[in-house]
Amino acid sequence: MFNWKGFVTNYRMWRRRWFYPLISVVVALSLCLSTPLPGRTLDFLPLILQGVQVLQLSNISDRQETDIGKQINQEILGSKIRLYRNSEVNSYVEQIGRRLAANSDRPNLPFTFQVVEDDAINAFATLGGYVYVHTGLLKTADNEAELASVIAHEIGHIGGKHLVKQMRQRAIASGLATATGLDRNTAVGIGVELALNRPRSRQDEFDADQRGLRTLTRAGYAQSGMVSFMQKLLKKGGSTPTFLSTHPGTSDRIDALRRAIKSQPSNGKYGLDNASYRANIRPLAKS
Repeated sequence: MFNWKGFVTNYRMWRRRWFYPLISVVVALSLCLSTPLPGRTLDFLPLILQGVQVLQLSNISDRQETDIGKQINQEILGSKIRLYRNSEVNSYVEQIGRRLAANSDRPNLPFTFQVVEDDAINAFATLGGYVYVHTGLLKTADNEAELASVIAHEIGHIGGKHLVKQMRQRAIASGLATATGLDRNTAVGIGVELALNRPRSRQDEFDADQRGLRTLTRAGYAQSGMVSFMQKLLKKGGSTPTFLSTHPGTSDRIDALRRAIKSQPSNGKYGLDNASYRANIRPLAKS
């Protein structure tokens, strides 16, 4: 017959012998990890965090990107950037942007399109779908297809996550890698600086052009709008327009676009009505 009394007694002894010491070890380990360590041991912590945080930015989710983009936008609007307040023009640009965003590489992002009151011929984009177009560029474009081509190009930067990549590179090069994932304020600061003053790589510009052309084509706009707008800016006298001064190799980009259009022709002709475009941006003529 099985000796239940002896089994229970032995089990209780075994539990006291192993279980309670195990609990003691766990508690002691927890205290060690939560207590600041003296000496050189602490030096390893930043190195561990750097790898984790860079990895976070490298694998940033759409929601995280949108949240950081929102913070960057708040910083930009709190600086020298002033938005153009005419509702008619803003609604028009928003309409064009929505049409393009729906045909972009990342149609699920909550895109935001804003008009900046500035005569510089410029446009730029930040994280999470934030696109900015200067009034100077709106005035320079001859038709909606040309304006749409610039917006599509900026959407292409967002599609390629070019600013995310540059933020990561800048953080590492500046020794701020520990800020790329966890120190949100520093990450936002880097994003603002790069959005307003970033030197754009040749590779990123070609990529944004190709992505933008695909978006423009899928949205039904005339492909020629992208080429004609670049040509117009290159032919303008005086200093180089802001939009092109940060976009190197414009002649090469025009050649690449022509080859792409030739290899993937489209019947899309939308946006070539100059008179209609001028009517939609009429309030700008008074400013």
